[in-house]
Amino acid sequence: MAHHTIKSNYEQLVDRLNRFPQGAPPSDVLYAILKMLFSEKEAGLVALLPIKPFTVEKAAQIWKTSVTDAQKTLDVLASRAILIDVYNNNGTITYVLPPPMAGFFEFSMMRLRGDIDQKVLGELFYQYMNIEEDFIRELFTRGKTQLGRTFVQEVVIPPDNAIHVLDYERASEVIKTASHRGVGVCYCRHKMEHVEKNCDAPMNICMTFNNSAASLVRHDFAREIDVVEGLDLLQQAQEHNLVQFGENVREGVSFICNCCGCCCEAMIAARRFGWLNPVHTTNFIPRIDTKDCNGCGKCVNVCPVEAMTLVSANNPHKPKQKKAWLNEDACLGCGVCVSNCSQEAIELKTRPERILTPLNTTHRTVVMAIERGHLQNLIFDNHILTSHRAMAAILGVIVRLPPVKQALASEQLKSRYLESLLTDYYS
Repeated sequence: MAHHTIKSNYEQLVDRLNRFPQGAPPSDVLYAILKMLFSEKEAGLVALLPIKPFTVEKAAQIWKTSVTDAQKTLDVLASRAILIDVYNNNGTITYVLPPPMAGFFEFSMMRLRGDIDQKVLGELFYQYMNIEEDFIRELFTRGKTQLGRTFVQEVVIPPDNAIHVLDYERASEVIKTASHRGVGVCYCRHKMEHVEKNCDAPMNICMTFNNSAASLVRHDFAREIDVVEGLDLLQQAQEHNLVQFGENVREGVSFICNCCGCCCEAMIAARRFGWLNPVHTTNFIPRIDTKDCNGCGKCVNVCPVEAMTLVSANNPHKPKQKKAWLNEDACLGCGVCVSNCSQEAIELKTRPERILTPLNTTHRTVVMAIERGHLQNLIFDNHILTSHRAMAAILGVIVRLPPVKQALASEQLKSRYLESLLTDYYS
Protein backbone atom coordinates (compact mmCIF):
# COMPACT_ATOMS: atom_id res chain seq x y z
CA MET A 1 0.00 0.00 0.00
CA ALA A 2 3.07 2.23 -0.07
CA HIS A 3 1.97 3.82 -3.34
CA HIS A 4 -0.85 5.60 -1.51
CA THR A 5 1.67 7.67 0.43
CA ILE A 6 3.63 8.77 -2.63
CA LYS A 7 2.49 12.03 -4.17
CA SER A 8 1.34 11.86 -7.77
CA ASN A 9 3.21 13.83 -10.41
CA TYR A 10 0.36 16.35 -10.52
CA GLU A 11 0.46 16.84 -6.76
CA GLN A 12 4.20 17.40 -6.97
CA LEU A 13 3.59 19.94 -9.75
CA VAL A 14 1.07 21.81 -7.57
CA ASP A 15 3.65 21.89 -4.77
CA ARG A 16 6.17 23.29 -7.24
CA LEU A 17 3.77 25.99 -8.44
CA ASN A 18 3.10 27.05 -4.87
CA ARG A 19 6.76 27.85 -4.32
CA PHE A 20 6.07 30.96 -6.40
CA PRO A 21 5.05 34.06 -4.40
CA GLN A 22 1.74 33.81 -6.29
CA GLY A 23 0.63 30.20 -6.11
CA ALA A 24 -2.27 28.02 -7.19
CA PRO A 25 -4.42 26.66 -4.34
CA PRO A 26 -5.13 22.94 -4.83
CA SER A 27 -8.61 21.88 -5.90
CA ASP A 28 -10.17 19.22 -8.09
CA VAL A 29 -10.61 21.85 -10.81
CA LEU A 30 -6.94 22.80 -10.70
CA TYR A 31 -5.93 19.17 -11.18
CA ALA A 32 -8.32 18.91 -14.13
CA ILE A 33 -6.69 22.00 -15.69
CA LEU A 34 -3.19 20.66 -15.20
CA LYS A 35 -4.13 17.30 -16.70
CA MET A 36 -5.24 19.13 -19.84
CA LEU A 37 -2.01 21.11 -20.09
CA PHE A 38 0.55 18.50 -18.95
CA SER A 39 0.97 14.78 -19.48
CA GLU A 40 1.64 12.86 -16.27
CA LYS A 41 5.30 12.48 -17.21
CA GLU A 42 5.64 16.19 -18.04
CA ALA A 43 4.04 17.13 -14.72
CA GLY A 44 6.64 15.09 -12.87
CA LEU A 45 9.52 16.62 -14.83
CA VAL A 46 8.31 20.22 -14.51
CA ALA A 47 7.78 19.70 -10.76
CA LEU A 48 11.57 19.31 -10.46
CA LEU A 49 12.51 22.52 -12.28
CA PRO A 50 13.98 25.45 -10.33
CA ILE A 51 12.19 28.75 -9.83
CA LYS A 52 15.09 30.72 -11.29
CA PRO A 53 16.02 30.58 -15.02
CA PHE A 54 17.95 27.47 -15.97
CA THR A 55 19.86 25.94 -18.88
CA VAL A 56 19.36 22.66 -20.71
CA GLU A 57 22.43 21.33 -18.90
CA LYS A 58 20.84 22.14 -15.54
CA ALA A 59 17.58 20.45 -16.58
CA ALA A 60 19.49 17.37 -17.73
CA GLN A 61 21.31 17.25 -14.40
CA ILE A 62 18.07 17.56 -12.40
CA TRP A 63 16.22 15.03 -14.57
CA LYS A 64 19.24 12.65 -14.64
CA THR A 65 19.06 12.35 -18.41
CA SER A 66 21.17 13.29 -21.41
CA VAL A 67 21.39 16.86 -22.65
CA THR A 68 19.89 15.72 -25.98
CA ASP A 69 16.82 14.19 -24.32
CA ALA A 70 16.43 17.17 -21.99
CA GLN A 71 16.59 19.54 -24.98
CA LYS A 72 13.78 17.64 -26.74
CA THR A 73 11.54 17.88 -23.67
CA LEU A 74 12.27 21.57 -23.15
CA ASP A 75 11.55 22.32 -26.81
CA VAL A 76 8.18 20.56 -26.59
CA LEU A 77 7.22 22.45 -23.41
CA ALA A 78 8.31 25.79 -24.90
CA SER A 79 6.34 25.08 -28.10
CA ARG A 80 3.20 24.86 -25.95
CA ALA A 81 4.09 28.02 -23.97
CA ILE A 82 4.51 26.05 -20.75
CA LEU A 83 8.09 27.35 -20.60
CA ILE A 84 9.51 30.64 -21.85
CA ASP A 85 12.74 30.13 -23.82
CA VAL A 86 15.10 33.10 -23.80
CA TYR A 87 17.78 33.39 -26.48
CA ASN A 88 20.72 35.23 -24.92
CA ASN A 89 23.20 37.49 -26.70
CA ASN A 90 26.01 35.00 -26.11
CA GLY A 91 24.16 32.33 -28.09
CA THR A 92 22.92 30.33 -25.11
CA ILE A 93 19.29 29.58 -24.25
CA THR A 94 17.81 29.82 -20.78
CA TYR A 95 14.37 28.60 -19.78
CA VAL A 96 11.87 29.89 -17.26
CA LEU A 97 8.76 28.25 -15.90
CA PRO A 98 6.37 31.19 -15.51
CA PRO A 99 3.79 31.14 -12.73
CA PRO A 100 0.23 30.19 -13.68
CA MET A 101 -0.67 33.91 -13.97
CA ALA A 102 0.57 35.96 -15.56
CA GLY A 103 1.89 32.87 -17.26
CA PHE A 104 0.99 29.54 -18.78
CA PHE A 105 -2.71 29.69 -17.79
CA GLU A 106 -3.12 32.77 -19.94
CA PHE A 107 -0.79 31.58 -22.69
CA SER A 108 -2.96 28.48 -23.19
CA MET A 109 -5.82 30.73 -24.38
CA MET A 110 -3.83 33.38 -26.26
CA ARG A 111 -4.41 31.72 -29.61
CA LEU A 112 -6.96 29.37 -31.12
CA ARG A 113 -5.55 25.84 -31.04
CA GLY A 114 -6.72 22.33 -31.77
CA ASP A 115 -4.42 20.24 -29.59
CA ILE A 116 -6.60 20.86 -26.52
CA ASP A 117 -10.33 21.45 -26.08
CA GLN A 118 -10.32 25.16 -25.29
CA LYS A 119 -14.04 25.20 -24.53
CA VAL A 120 -13.57 22.67 -21.74
CA LEU A 121 -10.42 24.47 -20.60
CA GLY A 122 -12.22 27.82 -20.59
CA GLU A 123 -15.03 26.36 -18.51
CA LEU A 124 -12.51 24.96 -16.03
CA PHE A 125 -10.71 28.30 -15.77
CA TYR A 126 -14.04 30.03 -15.16
CA GLN A 127 -14.89 27.57 -12.38
CA TYR A 128 -11.44 27.87 -10.78
CA MET A 129 -11.16 31.66 -10.95
CA ASN A 130 -14.66 33.07 -11.03
CA ILE A 131 -16.63 30.61 -8.93
CA GLU A 132 -14.19 29.13 -6.41
CA GLU A 133 -12.28 32.43 -5.93
CA ASP A 134 -9.42 30.95 -3.84
CA PHE A 135 -6.96 31.38 -6.70
CA ILE A 136 -7.92 35.01 -7.38
CA ARG A 137 -7.79 35.85 -3.69
CA GLU A 138 -4.35 34.22 -3.41
CA LEU A 139 -3.07 35.93 -6.54
CA PHE A 140 -4.30 39.46 -5.94
CA THR A 141 -4.78 40.05 -2.22
CA ARG A 142 -1.87 38.61 -0.23
CA GLY A 143 0.76 41.12 0.79
CA LYS A 144 1.06 44.76 -0.19
CA THR A 145 3.08 44.25 -3.38
CA GLN A 146 0.96 42.90 -6.22
CA LEU A 147 1.55 41.37 -9.62
CA GLY A 148 0.10 44.18 -11.73
CA ARG A 149 -0.49 47.91 -11.89
CA THR A 150 -2.70 50.31 -13.76
CA PHE A 151 -1.42 52.63 -16.49
CA VAL A 152 -2.97 56.06 -16.81
CA GLN A 153 -4.65 57.13 -20.06
CA GLU A 154 -2.07 59.64 -21.17
CA VAL A 155 -4.45 61.68 -23.35
CA VAL A 156 -6.46 62.89 -20.34
CA ILE A 157 -3.56 64.06 -18.19
CA PRO A 158 -3.74 67.87 -17.82
CA PRO A 159 -0.75 69.70 -19.31
CA ASP A 160 0.34 71.00 -15.90
CA ASN A 161 0.53 67.42 -14.63
CA ALA A 162 2.14 65.87 -17.71
CA ILE A 163 5.64 66.62 -16.47
CA HIS A 164 4.94 64.52 -13.37
CA VAL A 165 4.27 61.35 -15.39
CA LEU A 166 7.41 59.24 -15.38
CA ASP A 167 8.38 57.17 -18.42
CA TYR A 168 7.61 53.83 -16.74
CA GLU A 169 4.07 55.07 -16.01
CA ARG A 170 3.32 55.47 -19.72
CA ALA A 171 2.08 52.45 -21.66
CA SER A 172 3.26 54.20 -24.82
CA GLU A 173 6.82 54.28 -23.47
CA VAL A 174 6.72 50.55 -22.72
CA ILE A 175 5.69 49.92 -26.31
CA LYS A 176 8.37 52.21 -27.74
CA THR A 177 11.28 50.86 -25.70
CA ALA A 178 10.57 47.11 -25.71
CA SER A 179 13.07 44.84 -27.45
CA HIS A 180 10.19 42.66 -28.78
CA ARG A 181 6.43 43.22 -29.04
CA GLY A 182 3.62 40.76 -29.58
CA VAL A 183 -0.16 40.76 -29.52
CA GLY A 184 -2.44 37.83 -28.80
CA VAL A 185 -6.00 36.87 -27.99
CA CYS A 186 -7.27 38.28 -24.69
CA TYR A 187 -7.25 35.32 -22.30
CA CYS A 188 -10.04 36.74 -20.13
CA ARG A 189 -12.54 37.44 -22.90
CA HIS A 190 -11.62 34.18 -24.66
CA LYS A 191 -12.34 32.27 -21.45
CA MET A 192 -15.63 34.13 -20.95
CA GLU A 193 -16.62 33.42 -24.55
CA HIS A 194 -16.69 29.70 -23.76
CA VAL A 195 -19.19 30.26 -20.93
CA GLU A 196 -21.18 32.80 -22.99
CA LYS A 197 -20.38 35.71 -20.69
CA ASN A 198 -17.97 37.70 -22.87
CA CYS A 199 -18.51 41.31 -23.90
CA ASP A 200 -17.95 42.82 -27.37
CA ALA A 201 -14.58 44.45 -26.57
CA PRO A 202 -11.76 43.65 -29.01
CA MET A 203 -10.20 40.22 -28.56
CA ASN A 204 -6.84 40.50 -30.33
CA ILE A 205 -5.49 43.35 -28.28
CA CYS A 206 -3.45 42.13 -25.28
CA MET A 207 0.26 42.83 -25.62
CA THR A 208 3.44 41.13 -24.46
CA PHE A 209 6.96 42.57 -24.50
CA ASN A 210 10.65 41.78 -24.35
CA ASN A 211 11.73 38.15 -23.72
CA SER A 212 8.17 36.92 -23.11
CA ALA A 213 7.03 38.39 -26.42
CA ALA A 214 10.00 36.88 -28.28
CA SER A 215 9.18 33.40 -26.98
CA LEU A 216 5.42 33.65 -27.56
CA VAL A 217 5.94 34.99 -31.10
CA ARG A 218 8.49 32.25 -31.81
CA HIS A 219 5.90 29.59 -30.96
CA ASP A 220 2.89 31.33 -32.60
CA PHE A 221 1.10 32.23 -29.36
CA ALA A 222 1.42 35.90 -30.26
CA ARG A 223 1.85 37.89 -33.46
CA GLU A 224 4.85 40.18 -33.77
CA ILE A 225 4.03 43.88 -34.06
CA ASP A 226 6.03 47.07 -34.47
CA VAL A 227 5.84 50.28 -32.45
CA VAL A 228 3.29 51.91 -34.74
CA GLU A 229 0.85 49.01 -34.50
CA GLY A 230 1.40 48.80 -30.76
CA LEU A 231 0.45 52.45 -30.35
CA ASP A 232 -2.56 51.93 -32.63
CA LEU A 233 -3.72 49.04 -30.44
CA LEU A 234 -3.30 51.22 -27.36
CA GLN A 235 -5.48 53.92 -28.94
CA GLN A 236 -8.06 51.31 -29.97
CA ALA A 237 -8.17 50.01 -26.40
CA GLN A 238 -8.69 53.47 -25.01
CA GLU A 239 -11.46 54.17 -27.52
CA HIS A 240 -13.23 51.07 -26.15
CA ASN A 241 -12.76 52.27 -22.56
CA LEU A 242 -10.39 49.43 -21.73
CA VAL A 243 -7.98 49.81 -18.84
CA GLN A 244 -4.28 49.16 -19.30
CA PHE A 245 -3.16 46.65 -16.66
CA GLY A 246 0.50 45.67 -16.83
CA GLU A 247 3.33 44.06 -14.94
CA ASN A 248 4.14 45.90 -11.72
CA VAL A 249 7.75 46.82 -12.55
CA ARG A 250 9.58 49.88 -13.84
CA GLU A 251 12.00 48.04 -16.12
CA GLY A 252 11.37 45.19 -18.56
CA VAL A 253 7.56 45.11 -18.45
CA SER A 254 6.47 41.77 -19.90
CA PHE A 255 2.77 42.40 -20.51
CA ILE A 256 0.07 45.02 -20.78
CA CYS A 257 -3.48 43.69 -20.92
CA ASN A 258 -6.31 45.88 -22.16
CA CYS A 259 -9.02 45.09 -19.67
CA CYS A 260 -12.78 45.39 -19.54
CA GLY A 261 -14.58 45.48 -16.22
CA CYS A 262 -16.75 42.45 -16.93
CA CYS A 263 -14.24 39.80 -18.06
CA CYS A 264 -10.80 40.78 -16.72
CA GLU A 265 -9.59 38.88 -13.66
CA ALA A 266 -7.75 41.93 -12.30
CA MET A 267 -10.78 44.22 -12.60
CA ILE A 268 -13.04 41.58 -11.03
CA ALA A 269 -10.56 41.21 -8.16
CA ALA A 270 -10.47 44.99 -7.72
CA ARG A 271 -14.26 45.05 -7.31
CA ARG A 272 -14.48 42.02 -5.02
CA PHE A 273 -11.45 42.71 -2.84
CA GLY A 274 -10.91 46.44 -3.34
CA TRP A 275 -10.16 47.12 0.33
CA LEU A 276 -7.10 44.85 0.01
CA ASN A 277 -5.70 46.86 -2.94
CA PRO A 278 -5.34 43.91 -5.34
CA VAL A 279 -4.19 46.15 -8.21
CA HIS A 280 -1.68 48.96 -7.82
CA THR A 281 -3.21 52.27 -8.86
CA THR A 282 -1.70 55.05 -10.93
CA ASN A 283 -0.35 58.15 -9.26
CA PHE A 284 -3.48 60.06 -10.26
CA ILE A 285 -6.98 60.42 -8.87
CA PRO A 286 -10.04 62.04 -10.54
CA ARG A 287 -11.48 65.23 -9.10
CA ILE A 288 -15.11 66.07 -9.84
CA ASP A 289 -16.28 69.65 -10.30
CA THR A 290 -19.78 69.35 -8.88
CA LYS A 291 -20.78 72.71 -10.36
CA ASP A 292 -20.30 71.41 -13.90
CA CYS A 293 -21.43 67.80 -13.33
CA ASN A 294 -24.92 67.22 -14.79
CA GLY A 295 -25.38 63.74 -13.36
CA CYS A 296 -25.53 62.03 -16.76
CA GLY A 297 -23.93 58.86 -15.36
CA LYS A 298 -21.49 58.22 -18.24
CA CYS A 299 -18.58 58.00 -15.82
CA VAL A 300 -20.50 55.47 -13.73
CA ASN A 301 -21.18 53.28 -16.76
CA VAL A 302 -17.56 53.12 -17.91
CA CYS A 303 -15.77 52.74 -14.57
CA PRO A 304 -14.35 49.18 -14.60
CA VAL A 305 -14.25 48.83 -10.82
CA GLU A 306 -17.50 50.62 -9.87
CA ALA A 307 -15.65 53.41 -8.09
CA MET A 308 -18.05 56.01 -9.54
CA THR A 309 -21.67 56.30 -8.52
CA LEU A 310 -24.47 58.87 -8.64
CA VAL A 311 -25.73 60.55 -5.49
CA SER A 312 -28.18 63.32 -4.79
CA ALA A 313 -27.01 66.78 -5.80
CA ASN A 314 -28.86 68.16 -2.76
CA ASN A 315 -30.48 70.82 -4.92
CA PRO A 316 -33.70 71.96 -3.22
CA HIS A 317 -34.98 73.34 -6.53
CA LYS A 318 -34.32 70.05 -8.36
CA PRO A 319 -34.79 67.24 -5.82
CA LYS A 320 -34.19 64.51 -8.44
CA GLN A 321 -30.92 65.99 -9.69
CA LYS A 322 -27.87 63.72 -9.39
CA LYS A 323 -24.13 64.26 -9.35
CA ALA A 324 -21.15 61.95 -9.65
CA TRP A 325 -19.36 60.77 -6.51
CA LEU A 326 -16.02 58.93 -6.36
CA ASN A 327 -15.00 56.22 -3.92
CA GLU A 328 -11.30 57.09 -3.81
CA ASP A 329 -10.38 53.87 -2.01
CA ALA A 330 -11.67 51.82 -4.98
CA CYS A 331 -10.40 54.08 -7.79
CA LEU A 332 -7.55 52.84 -10.01
CA GLY A 333 -6.75 56.28 -11.41
CA CYS A 334 -6.97 55.01 -14.99
CA GLY A 335 -8.70 58.12 -16.36
CA VAL A 336 -11.44 56.33 -18.31
CA CYS A 337 -14.06 58.46 -16.57
CA VAL A 338 -12.28 61.67 -17.62
CA SER A 339 -12.30 60.79 -21.31
CA ASN A 340 -16.04 60.06 -21.16
CA CYS A 341 -17.20 63.21 -19.37
CA SER A 342 -18.99 65.40 -21.92
CA GLN A 343 -19.16 68.29 -19.44
CA GLU A 344 -15.41 68.27 -18.73
CA ALA A 345 -16.34 68.12 -15.06
CA ILE A 346 -13.67 65.55 -14.17
CA GLU A 347 -9.90 65.97 -14.30
CA LEU A 348 -6.96 63.97 -13.00
CA LYS A 349 -4.97 65.27 -10.07
CA THR A 350 -1.77 63.90 -8.57
CA ARG A 351 -2.31 61.61 -5.59
CA PRO A 352 -0.95 62.98 -2.29
CA GLU A 353 1.45 60.04 -1.96
CA ARG A 354 3.30 58.50 -4.89
CA ILE A 355 2.68 54.79 -5.50
CA LEU A 356 5.94 52.87 -5.33
CA THR A 357 6.69 50.47 -8.21
CA PRO A 358 9.33 47.71 -7.93
CA LEU A 359 12.39 48.20 -10.13
CA ASN A 360 12.24 44.89 -12.00
CA THR A 361 10.90 41.34 -11.83
CA THR A 362 13.59 40.20 -9.38
CA HIS A 363 12.84 43.12 -7.06
CA ARG A 364 9.09 42.48 -7.16
CA THR A 365 9.45 38.72 -6.76
CA VAL A 366 11.70 39.01 -3.70
CA VAL A 367 9.40 41.56 -2.02
CA MET A 368 6.32 39.47 -2.80
CA ALA A 369 8.08 36.37 -1.46
CA ILE A 370 8.94 38.17 1.80
CA GLU A 371 5.40 39.47 2.25
CA ARG A 372 3.87 36.07 1.53
CA GLY A 373 6.34 34.02 3.56
CA HIS A 374 7.98 32.35 0.54
CA LEU A 375 11.47 33.86 0.67
CA GLN A 376 13.03 30.56 1.72
CA ASN A 377 11.72 29.06 -1.53
CA LEU A 378 13.83 31.52 -3.53
CA ILE A 379 16.93 31.13 -1.39
CA PHE A 380 16.80 27.33 -1.13
CA ASP A 381 15.47 26.71 -4.63
CA ASN A 382 16.89 23.76 -6.58
CA HIS A 383 20.65 24.32 -6.87
CA ILE A 384 20.37 28.10 -6.43
CA LEU A 385 23.02 28.06 -3.73
CA THR A 386 25.51 27.07 -6.43
CA SER A 387 24.76 30.30 -8.30
CA HIS A 388 26.50 33.27 -6.71
CA ARG A 389 24.88 35.57 -9.26
CA ALA A 390 21.36 34.46 -8.29
CA MET A 391 22.13 34.78 -4.59
CA ALA A 392 23.65 38.22 -5.14
CA ALA A 393 20.52 39.39 -6.98
CA ILE A 394 18.22 38.27 -4.14
CA LEU A 395 20.40 39.62 -1.34
CA GLY A 396 20.94 42.85 -3.27
CA VAL A 397 17.20 43.46 -3.17
CA ILE A 398 16.90 42.60 0.52
CA VAL A 399 19.62 44.97 1.74
CA ARG A 400 17.87 47.87 0.01
CA LEU A 401 14.44 47.18 1.52
CA PRO A 402 12.89 49.16 4.38
CA PRO A 403 13.80 47.82 7.85
CA VAL A 404 10.37 46.27 8.41
CA LYS A 405 10.66 44.03 5.34
CA GLN A 406 14.27 43.24 6.18
CA ALA A 407 13.10 42.04 9.58
CA LEU A 408 10.52 39.81 7.88
CA ALA A 409 13.22 38.37 5.63
CA SER A 410 15.52 37.66 8.59
CA GLU A 411 12.71 36.02 10.53
CA GLN A 412 11.81 33.74 7.61
CA LEU A 413 15.37 32.66 6.97
CA LYS A 414 16.59 32.77 10.56
CA SER A 415 20.00 33.34 9.02
CA ARG A 416 22.95 34.72 10.97
CA TYR A 417 24.60 35.39 7.62
CA LEU A 418 21.72 37.64 6.50
CA GLU A 419 21.64 39.43 9.85
CA SER A 420 25.37 40.09 9.59
CA LEU A 421 25.01 41.26 5.97
CA LEU A 422 22.30 43.77 6.91
CA THR A 423 24.26 45.01 9.94
CA ASP A 424 27.39 45.54 7.83
CA TYR A 425 25.40 47.29 5.10
CA TYR A 426 24.07 49.94 7.49
CA SER A 427 27.16 50.28 9.70
